Amino acid sequence: MQTLSSTRPATNSSATSELAQRYTEVRQYTEQLCGGLQPEDYVPQPIADVSPPKWHLAHTTWFFETFVLSQHLDDYQPYDERFAFLFNSYYEAAGPRILRTKRGNLTRPSTEEIYRYRKAVDKAMQDLFCRKANDAALTELVTLGLNHEQQHQELLVTDIKYILGHNPLFPNYSEQRLKNLSANTPDRWVSMPAGIYEIGYDGHNFCFDNELGRHRVFLEDYQIRNQVISAGEYLEFMKDGGYEEVSHWLSEGWAYAKTLDQRAPLHWHLKDDQWWQYTPAGLLPLQKDAPVTHVSYYEADAYARWAEARLATEFEWEAAHHQLEWGQVWEWTSSAYGPYPGFSTAPGALGEYNGKWMVNQQTLRGASVATSPGHSRPTYRNFFHPDKRWQYSGIRLARS
Repeated sequence: MQTLSSTRPATNSSATSELAQRYTEVRQYTEQLCGGLQPEDYVPQPIADVSPPKWHLAHTTWFFETFVLSQHLDDYQPYDERFAFLFNSYYEAAGPRILRTKRGNLTRPSTEEIYRYRKAVDKAMQDLFCRKANDAALTELVTLGLNHEQQHQELLVTDIKYILGHNPLFPNYSEQRLKNLSANTPDRWVSMPAGIYEIGYDGHNFCFDNELGRHRVFLEDYQIRNQVISAGEYLEFMKDGGYEEVSHWLSEGWAYAKTLDQRAPLHWHLKDDQWWQYTPAGLLPLQKDAPVTHVSYYEADAYARWAEARLATEFEWEAAHHQLEWGQVWEWTSSAYGPYPGFSTAPGALGEYNGKWMVNQQTLRGASVATSPGHSRPTYRNFFHPDKRWQYSGIRLARS
């Protein structure tokens, strides 16, 4: 049976100690991301895609409590039985849960109580590490939980940005900013020869199950840009009427574009004929030499058509990744999110992690400035519906 991850099992107490330390580091980093928040910032849910910061703090804790402590610590008692209903995300096998759109209604339990919940679960986890040293199954499960929390760290960053970015005061949250595209790496087209390429994870460290099933694909000759599209390049698309010309757009994309309040990427604002962009550091003049971010698949595809190019497939991206500048933005590909050969769903609630989402979504490759340290790799497969753009999503061109 295919598992949710690929990891080296713990073989001694030193490995268990390293896991305990890693657990502490990841959990503390989540809380550090909330360091710039005011108490009122923990609760809002302006759209269904965005979860309140308080909910992320609790959900990642519920994950360890439900799937690790309750299963591996015989005398463990849940911190609060009601939390299972409040902080389950989408695991049908784990029981009923609050509607996703209602997460912003949770003024109680208080944020202080959620931090106490995290502290209690962390204490119990350290106890578990001491009791069950050298347990390979536990190591694999905790490693999955830590990578799950790192995924929520990225969501936490982008959700906070959306919450504060829709506050008319445009508050400063942190100093995190996009870097300008590297002037030391001139923009060019990378030529890739036709041939058979190996795709998928092939290693001994962690990966998600949707990366497993390494397989061969045949690719025709193609070219791919070594740099992603900049905000300045996207601005030229806008100035040339990109949002007004139907020939650039897929049918669904054209219908989507007509619903936008402002025909520009998310977090862009036009003031006195100058474009500004909301960043975690506040509202700043648009960085034209930085990657364009917060665009939907529809917008990415329309830009590519306007530029007389196309989006790369996820296989083209992976085959060429070692020649690309990547890591600041997730890059939309033209590939629908689906299973690799041999994929099978793991048993139980954790089998719902990836497989059940393999429909009506597009694959993104790379990583972003919001991706947690050590959480990116060239085989990572992110996925969202084509209209979503609150993540740091950008554009890379390819052509045949």
